[in-house]
Amino acid sequence: MPGKTVTIAVLGLGEAGGALAHDLRAAGATVRGYDPELPGDCSSEADAATGADLVLSVNSASAAEDALRAGLAGLRAGAVWADLNTASPGMKRKLAEIAAGHDVPFTDIAIMAPVPGRGLKVPMLASGVAAAATADLLGPLGASVEVMGGDAGLAAERKLLRSVFFKGMSSAVVEALTAARAAGCEGWLRGVIVAELTAAAESTVDRLTTGTYRHAVRRTHEMAAAAAMLGELGVPADIAGAARDQLARLSGTV
Repeated sequence: MPGKTVTIAVLGLGEAGGALAHDLRAAGATVRGYDPELPGDCSSEADAATGADLVLSVNSASAAEDALRAGLAGLRAGAVWADLNTASPGMKRKLAEIAAGHDVPFTDIAIMAPVPGRGLKVPMLASGVAAAATADLLGPLGASVEVMGGDAGLAAERKLLRSVFFKGMSSAVVEALTAARAAGCEGWLRGVIVAELTAAAESTVDRLTTGTYRHAVRRTHEMAAAAAMLGELGVPADIAGAARDQLARLSGTV
């Protein structure tokens, strides 16, 4: 916005919100911060939203709706509300409906990487009616906002689909290494994991999915044995047990 200082309200001043607020201030924006648990510039969501061009809700998914409803009283006409919380697509759509009912342009923003160390430059994906407007406000301040077409909820959907893979894989690695440590061969298994991840290519996805369906019966028994082994080692078989149950369902044995 040439010739005008952008005013941005940041609701939630924890690890992510605090880093974003710091970088926004450093980039020249006027920042109005509020957090019920931490010191901020303002006394409430509505106070923080007063005079803001853009509100960034960065508190938590459980607090997102209450924050929106509380902040509405302070919004000026045309101010944009952007929800950056990791919430379900359904919750993002609900927030968009609440905002639309008060003529407030709404953006669903998915933060696609950890904020610490990146701050405002963290990759963000935006959907919803005000996605482009949000990118226009944050882009000149140094933010990395990718606008995708479509309604609120789509950005959250992309993030969470990615999370099923990344967080699921991370949990599997943690469980496997914990078991290997108990068995006295953590170094060996770590090398196996590194080699597999390093060698991964586009064909790896096809190999993993095809093999899972084709060999579901045999792998059900294999993962049942793996879960039993973890029990013998005193390691909770959260992932191994879930894999066993999924394979059994895919094979039609349950």
